[in-house]
Amino acid sequence: MDNNYIRWFEEITIDDIPLVGGKNASLGEMYRELTTQGVKVPNGFAITAEAYRNLLAQPGVSAALHDALDELDPNDVADLARRGARARDIVYNAPLDGHISTQILLAYTQLKAEYGDELSLAVRSSATAEDLPTASFAGQQDTYLNISGDAALLDACKHCFASLFTDRAIHYRIDQGFDHFKIALSIGVMKMVRSDIAASGVMFSLDTETGFRDVVFITAAYGLGENVVQGTVEPDEFYVHKPTFASGHRSVLRRRLGGKKIKMTYTADLAGATTHNIPTSTAEQMRFCINDDDVLTLADYALKVERHYSQKIGHDRPMDMEWAKDGLDGEFYMVQARPETVASQRAASTLETFQLDGKGEVVITGRAVGGRIASGRVRVIADVAHLPEFQAGEILVADTTSPDWEPVMKIAAAIVTNRGGRTCHAAIIARELGIPAIVGADHATTALATGELTTVACAEGETGNVYRGAIPFHVEHTDLSQLSRPATEIMINIGNPDLAFKTAQLPHDGVGLARMEFIITQAIKAHPMALLYPERITDPAIRAQIAALTQGYGNGADFFIERLAEGVGTIAAAFYPKPVVMRMSDFKSNEYASLLGGKDFEPNEANPMLGFRGASRYAHPAYADGFRLECVAMKRVREKMGLDNVILMLPFVRRVAEADAVLAKMAEFGLKRGDNGLQIYAMCEVPNNVILIDQFASRFDGFSIGSNDLTQLTLGVDRDSEIVAFDYDERDDGVKAMIRLAVEGCRRNSIHSGLCGQAPSDYPEMAEFLVELGIDSISLNPDSVLATTRRILALEAKLGRAPRSQTGKSK
Repeated sequence: MDNNYIRWFEEITIDDIPLVGGKNASLGEMYRELTTQGVKVPNGFAITAEAYRNLLAQPGVSAALHDALDELDPNDVADLARRGARARDIVYNAPLDGHISTQILLAYTQLKAEYGDELSLAVRSSATAEDLPTASFAGQQDTYLNISGDAALLDACKHCFASLFTDRAIHYRIDQGFDHFKIALSIGVMKMVRSDIAASGVMFSLDTETGFRDVVFITAAYGLGENVVQGTVEPDEFYVHKPTFASGHRSVLRRRLGGKKIKMTYTADLAGATTHNIPTSTAEQMRFCINDDDVLTLADYALKVERHYSQKIGHDRPMDMEWAKDGLDGEFYMVQARPETVASQRAASTLETFQLDGKGEVVITGRAVGGRIASGRVRVIADVAHLPEFQAGEILVADTTSPDWEPVMKIAAAIVTNRGGRTCHAAIIARELGIPAIVGADHATTALATGELTTVACAEGETGNVYRGAIPFHVEHTDLSQLSRPATEIMINIGNPDLAFKTAQLPHDGVGLARMEFIITQAIKAHPMALLYPERITDPAIRAQIAALTQGYGNGADFFIERLAEGVGTIAAAFYPKPVVMRMSDFKSNEYASLLGGKDFEPNEANPMLGFRGASRYAHPAYADGFRLECVAMKRVREKMGLDNVILMLPFVRRVAEADAVLAKMAEFGLKRGDNGLQIYAMCEVPNNVILIDQFASRFDGFSIGSNDLTQLTLGVDRDSEIVAFDYDERDDGVKAMIRLAVEGCRRNSIHSGLCGQAPSDYPEMAEFLVELGIDSISLNPDSVLATTRRILALEAKLGRAPRSQTGKSK
């Protein structure tokens, strides 16, 4: 037997899991292979699993452990707690071989020679069954931070060995089918990164909610990383788009400011603890804890780590990583990397969709995790002592969770917590268990009462809703591998960036209509002109609201441009490189007036439907400055973010002269048709567009028929009027004649023809009519994509048109 119980990181590879456990094997692999690529990893050494086996070989230790664990009932929380405590006492009190102690302290001396005598250590457990492709074992054993001195190091090592028998680790091993006595523990001893005076967090090389693989998802908070992992703080969140990053575009795709109300730091003495939480200042909470350059550095690390591990195993390997910023040297360090074990394991060919079938009162909201829905009765749990009260099938509501709660989480229908972000403990375990969770709900434990029947819905975007009562819902499963692509392009209508990654899992040919209005309403909330000219707002309360909205930005214009670019960029990234047709804002004056500050900038019109809307606004002095902000944001998306799949579309273009004026204004604002491949479409929704289609066609690259407005203007019916609603029908022969003329005009002028109205989503016969016309694309609402695709495939088969393969080529 090898009597050397120490392995330095430079001696370790990922193949050494049986010797040093998953965490240490990965640290060694990164230290050996990636530091030359600029990925920083703190140096250290592993105490091998043989040292743990030596400990258990001491007289009576193994037999005592069997006595403590062999008759364990893992579902009896009280029994688990008693037996777990006995097992930990047995291991901690077992004598540590003197030869092992000597080697540990000698290695510690060598590490101080590298980093200086003031070196503090992180002492981290690393089990030999850990970070496996199908079971993460995340958080099952303990870590000890800010350790210094020989005695403290040896004591921390004994505590680490004992932590192989935490209640959560025992229960998790039983769930995963691992034998307690066939698993050993290694310990990692490494330079402590001083993130207590900087920031730290978790990042994934995919989107954790949807499994979307083209982004790096980064979370960050002040201080040590335990708060992010355990969910005691709501972190900042960032996305970086991998394909455009790889092509040289250095831009953050999306940001979300977290609460970050506390930070974990070191303390000299606090009842023997080495760390504690302190409140963050209001200023710290209101700004991101890392900047864009930091985010891009981390994204670069994540991509290098993912690429290395993928190449090593011969296929894509999404990664779950922990990072820390050292407040002393300002550098970023990778402190853990393991395979992501939930989202990446889903079958890519099977689409699971949860859908609410009713509405109800929303009791509380938070960050959605898992994309699923569940109903059940609430059980509010204040602390670990009350866990035995929990019943299978209930909804667990708590301030936060820790690994000790996992036996109960396993039998919960859903989880709701006051605190935490989408990479916290509750979120990670909920994903692994396949149940919905809502984290960061702030006051869930007081808003919800034990015994109350509720529905936890995480299928409506990034915001999760807890509804009062049992709201009916259904689940659809679709095998996408069996679905061919029609010759007619099937595109998707979308407005909400929060749903983009999920929606992009549907079979599609891109986005035929992305609605800018949704982003402005939800993410910006204020009128563009009010952001530019707050001094012209007459209501002081509205001015104060806008000031609060734009806090942390240079000015209102910067706020509008960045938020709009992030929303549009998220949609474009989700569908990249397929085309995304982004319609410029198409609010009517009364809708614009409802935005913050809007009343001071909008006319009072008797008929807004036919008034100051669409293209007529863009070159008009009353809105041209606002349109400039839209254009600058779109230029940022296409050029800085590199999302050149965005096609811009002008709505409600009444006259040819108006088209010329708006195109000239766009060019003035940096968006000239043809430059950098920019295509500009127009909505075909005014009869004049059809009558003069040859003239319009020379100015645009394509037309998207807006069947809603085209119908009301062809039939002279106000679609918002209930009195004449019976006369509104997209299937009318006159409307169909207009659509036919539009499609034929596009074909005649060799430009794209599409339709993005409601008709084909609502009426199968309209979809068939469009296919028979030979329209290039039909853009549908997400909920009708699958059914309509099947109908179109059947119709095209009758017409003798060959479907395309999944790659888009005709078979």
